[in-house]
Amino acid sequence: MSRTDSKIAMMDKFVDSIKGRISGSEIIKIVNSIFGYDLNVITVLSEGKKDPIAELNSLLTQYQEKITGAEIRSIINHIFGLNLDAISALDGARISIYSKDQWVIQDAKDFFVIHTGAGDVDVKIHLTSYYTEQTGSKEFPYDLKLSLTNLGFSYDKKISGYCYSNPTGEAIPDDFKGQTIGAIINVIRNSYSNL
Repeated sequence: MSRTDSKIAMMDKFVDSIKGRISGSEIIKIVNSIFGYDLNVITVLSEGKKDPIAELNSLLTQYQEKITGAEIRSIINHIFGLNLDAISALDGARISIYSKDQWVIQDAKDFFVIHTGAGDVDVKIHLTSYYTEQTGSKEFPYDLKLSLTNLGFSYDKKISGYCYSNPTGEAIPDDFKGQTIGAIINVIRNSYSNL
């Protein structure tokens, strides 16, 4: 089993081992235990909206049969905006992600940090100190500068990173996130796989 699939497989195994209907509190424990992500923190950030935990429990009651891990992950993405499948796929990609006031993925040997703001409306991309140590540069790679600029990011000298804010004021769509992460992964794969 690859590192990429291991967290998903672990979650599925936990879910399959639960007898009877699974509760929202059990899901919160599973996500925290496997992914290290606290859904209760996201609850605090969802002021003015329906209580996400209540919504989770309400959706769970609609399943007459046993619910699968994949269905639970789909519900979590819908309610909390947290795509656990995509997060798992980034294990070992050398990208740290800070979102919804907590680290989603972080490793000392990551090259780049993706930092999303409140409601995922804006995103900032920074170099890590590990990147600077390994490459001897405090500059973004040219290919990544070009890709990010083409996606609509702009360089901000104050933060020494690239920024993007969704002009609609809504959360950045998953396909845009995928393009951004894909651009970063391509640069890492093409230029830094030996580091």
